[in-house]
Amino acid sequence: MDEGLPLTTSNYSLRDEIRDYWSARAATFDEQVGHEIFSEAEREAWRELFLRHLGPGEGRRALDLASGTGVISHLLHGLGFQVTGLDWSEAMLSRARAKAETRGADIRFVMGDAERTLETPESYDVIVTRHLVWTLVDPPAAFREWHSLLKPGGKVLIVDGDFVSDTFIKRMIRVLQRFSGNGASAPHMPDAMRETHERILRQVYFSKGAQAAELKKLLREAGFSEIAVDRDLKRIHREQARHMPLLKGLERAIQHRYAIAAVKR
Repeated sequence: MDEGLPLTTSNYSLRDEIRDYWSARAATFDEQVGHEIFSEAEREAWRELFLRHLGPGEGRRALDLASGTGVISHLLHGLGFQVTGLDWSEAMLSRARAKAETRGADIRFVMGDAERTLETPESYDVIVTRHLVWTLVDPPAAFREWHSLLKPGGKVLIVDGDFVSDTFIKRMIRVLQRFSGNGASAPHMPDAMRETHERILRQVYFSKGAQAAELKKLLREAGFSEIAVDRDLKRIHREQARHMPLLKGLERAIQHRYAIAAVKR
């Protein structure tokens, strides 16, 4: 298989395939809108979202789950949090550590599974995830794990969305893309890797799409309270769209995207 992604065998689990898929994407991760931040205006929009739900860092401990190359970790660090970024792709972590060294940012990056972190219980004030939950194999277990890692009164902030469910508008966008010649695979997603992505997606918990209502239910069952869904991400999406083709920007604007904040009591 291209991109160095092994075929699934009896000794090669879905979690292994997910790890290797993201490792293969590490080299181009920071080139993609929605992963890296390409303007100060978008950066400020993310800061505003975090301040709205988490408040200033003031030295509190924050865990950035599935931290990738450290984009969210650096945002949290800039707000005054003491940050740990956790990812199970060594390729991602290597880039994250290099970025932190270049910027002089004191961020701890560790390898680990976001569903089974092996971090110390009740050791974090804040947990943040971006575009992780829709890829989880076992969200109920992951949410229980995250609940255990938070101190009493700690908060989790999930930024995610339903990137799967089809809608009439999405179908129309695809038609327009075909007519405009923009429907081909993106340069950062070769066909072999796209096939891997689709195979993984068919097997994860939210294979039909991660809806906010379902996440709220699972968070409540994991012991969280004061669960609030924030769909006001327009400022972030508007700034991202400035760096995307017109139809891709439109698709970003109409997707079911949200931030969910919840508290451990």
